[in-house]
Amino acid sequence: MAFGITSIFKKKVEEEKVADLFVNIVFNAVDTSFGEVAELLNNDLNLIARATVDPENQDDFLMIVLAGNFHLLDEYFHEGQEDRIKELTVAKLAAVYGVDTVTMRSAIENTLAYFKKINYPSKNTHYAMSRAVFHKYGLNEFQKDYFRNLNAPDPILLKNIDEIMDQFIIKWDTFTEKYRITD
Repeated sequence: MAFGITSIFKKKVEEEKVADLFVNIVFNAVDTSFGEVAELLNNDLNLIARATVDPENQDDFLMIVLAGNFHLLDEYFHEGQEDRIKELTVAKLAAVYGVDTVTMRSAIENTLAYFKKINYPSKNTHYAMSRAVFHKYGLNEFQKDYFRNLNAPDPILLKNIDEIMDQFIIKWDTFTEKYRITD
């Protein structure tokens, strides 16, 4: 019974606004922080040589963050609602990138397929995002021979990337505690 009463007092927010928040949060976070992310990756103590992540080359990182957060919507919104938020988000992203929604959805789906490939058998989206950063930014070539020959991230390096990526995962649980989503 308390659950029903608490949901009555939550502020209402429309799905359209949730999609706006999604896009704005991700773009703002990446735009303001990628230089620092590049610095952290380049100077990670688990690499034997300084990596060469260009602080101006945030495109792959942005797509990783977008796709990962897009996939995580399933965990926080009920079916139907989550689908509508995804469609609204794809439309907003398509407008930002100047492409049609089919192209934008395909780019997200391709990134999610890449996550599955590099993170198999795990289905953890957070870890997939970290592995994607590892591969997209060529960090393998800066590792110790053992891990470089395996073409797999040093577990400590991967843990460091996980900590970075945690800062780019939208905390929808906090949002949904305060707001009730409406059509």
